[in-house]
Amino acid sequence: MAVAKVIEVLSNSEKSWEDAIKKALNRARKTLRRIKSFHVLDFKGKVDENGNIKEYKVRLRIVFEVEDK
Repeated sequence: MAVAKVIEVLSNSEKSWEDAIKKALNRARKTLRRIKSFHVLDFKGKVDENGNIKEYKVRLRIVFEVEDK
């Protein structure tokens, strides 16, 4: 029987929401093993004084399997 744990992470990018998601997953992989899925909870962004998108932000839930010892 597998047991999973869920964490919530925030990430940002100057390129896109997809890039922000990839950054979050790549960072999580450095300390987590057996990542099974993710769920985007929130998309946000910042704009500059001209109304152009300056930053993309995401909030994710990442699900990973807990290892048996």
